[in-house]
Amino acid sequence: MKVNEDFRNRSMRQLLFLLSIVLSLSIFINGCDPDRVFEENKEIPEYNWKMNDPVQFKVLVKDTVSSHAVYVNIRNFSDYPYSNIYLFIHVISPTGAELTDTVNFLLADKRGKWLGRGLGDLYFLQLPYKQHIRFPYSGVYTFVIKQGMRTDLKGIRDVGLRVEREKTYTGGKK
Repeated sequence: MKVNEDFRNRSMRQLLFLLSIVLSLSIFINGCDPDRVFEENKEIPEYNWKMNDPVQFKVLVKDTVSSHAVYVNIRNFSDYPYSNIYLFIHVISPTGAELTDTVNFLLADKRGKWLGRGLGDLYFLQLPYKQHIRFPYSGVYTFVIKQGMRTDLKGIRDVGLRVEREKTYTGGKK
């Protein structure tokens, strides 16, 4: 019986040690990005983004004083047939005010080299949509992103949105 009790105590200590490592890592990872207000990526079904299938994000904004940057995240496979992507980005504020933009993002250079970070045949690119903006109202902003390429897009794996507080400098050199 003493052996079983020692085994359980040792197993419990090992489990607690492992749990503390996992908890510490999760706190460290989340703490490494203090300017992030929101980031979410949504997988495109069958990696084929249909013309009429928008991707929607609901972003809770509390800070109306700080300047923010908004990015669009794109993950594409190397068999994506174009070097760019047109997007319609529709933003609805907490008051119901709406704004729609059409943007063209380059995903590859003139020679066909993908601009994003790559792993195998998958590439990730974070593209600036809006910078130096202040949200006028606190509350939930809805971002609806729809592809505007006039055909279904094979090779798009994920579409995402990132909102972050911009760093402000109060004098001195950057």
